Amino acid sequence: MAETLTNRRVLKIALPIVLSNATVPILGVVDTGVVGQLGEAAPIGAVGIGAIILSAIYWIFGFLRMGTTGLTSQASGAGDTDEVDALLSRALLIGFGAGAVIILAQVALFHGAFWVAPASEEVETLARQYMVIRVWSAPATIALYGITGWLIAQERTRAVLAIQFLMNGSNIALSYYLGLELGWGVEGVAWATFMAEWSGLALGLWLCRAAFAGTAWRTAARVFDLVRLKHMAVVNTDILIRSVLLQAIFVSFLFYGAEFGDVPLAANQILVQFLNVTAYALDGFAFAAEALVGRALGAKARGELRRSAVLSSAWGAGTCVVLAICFAMFGTTVIDIMAKSVEVQEAARVYLPYMVAAPIVGVAAWMLDGIFIGATRTADMRNMMIVSTIVYFAAVIPLMAAFGNHGLWLGLHVSFVVRGLTLAWKYPALEAAAAPSKPVVAA
Repeated sequence: MAETLTNRRVLKIALPIVLSNATVPILGVVDTGVVGQLGEAAPIGAVGIGAIILSAIYWIFGFLRMGTTGLTSQASGAGDTDEVDALLSRALLIGFGAGAVIILAQVALFHGAFWVAPASEEVETLARQYMVIRVWSAPATIALYGITGWLIAQERTRAVLAIQFLMNGSNIALSYYLGLELGWGVEGVAWATFMAEWSGLALGLWLCRAAFAGTAWRTAARVFDLVRLKHMAVVNTDILIRSVLLQAIFVSFLFYGAEFGDVPLAANQILVQFLNVTAYALDGFAFAAEALVGRALGAKARGELRRSAVLSSAWGAGTCVVLAICFAMFGTTVIDIMAKSVEVQEAARVYLPYMVAAPIVGVAAWMLDGIFIGATRTADMRNMMIVSTIVYFAAVIPLMAAFGNHGLWLGLHVSFVVRGLTLAWKYPALEAAAAPSKPVVAA
């Protein structure tokens, strides 16, 4: 018997993801703190740059997490356990294959990265030492995207939290031991992350062991079914295009901000962290929407789909209201902690109202993303993201010309609003797809 859709069920899915996300910034702080104890600036910059480059490369394959969640939740809702197991195999094969390609192409990838973002000779040398170790865990890292998506689809977010705690906990302990106690420095931090990522994969596979008890996961005819592979490829390609366009908006936002001088740029960087906090907090409810909407669509339960969308979005909206209030009450204090420059503090306060408004303005876009991922309506996501990107660039340039950095923030908010409105416009068709098929009556 299917579990009743309640607020408790939504929270059961969402809260472990919120807790999992809360551990992510801690890891960066510890890694920076470890190399910071070496007493030199270069190791800090090297670990920072190396991690950013690898994260940017791995980010390309983020579609694997989202696509796997949508497809698996629908198969689960339809009661197709063989397809659920086969999807895990496909996700793992993509992850291992992509990781192997990155390892083989590492020289070209790292060369290109430092060509785009050059660093001092000492920093670049240390960063390369860091990356040539960490890159060997690329298959584990990308395969974990698939495992995470597969677990979320089955509402097993506590398992996701367990993986994250193991990885971050072991990474922190090993970074301290290898980096400082053994004196391996930057290379020690890299080996710590390498071991943590492979340990995370091992735990992830163990948590998925029920799928390996059957035969579908290793049945070639099922795993390599051309129709299903093509569908998975289309879904993942749509998500990739959407994600690249979304990234283009945020990257352009940072580049445009640089045109207004160092102080506004620094203020924008600080305020962007408020957006990151919002995204981390909303991830849990967006993931809940992915899992629940996908299951409802797979089961052709239209009423359940609507309730899934409404309940998860209500929690997301409530979270955004709380965040907006917190930003308004404590935002200036956070700014003063993050920046010691009086000029930067004053500039950030001027633009803080945009961050107070951002959770409210952006909640529709964030939650509808989760709903559309669960329904694998990825063509709609791609197309509405194209519209949103065009509107953003059409709006932000004249807005900046008229209002400077205020115009830049207004342009970003325009992109949130357009994304939310265009996806909302497409929502009725998504819901209609969950209607049960009418039986054919013989004449």
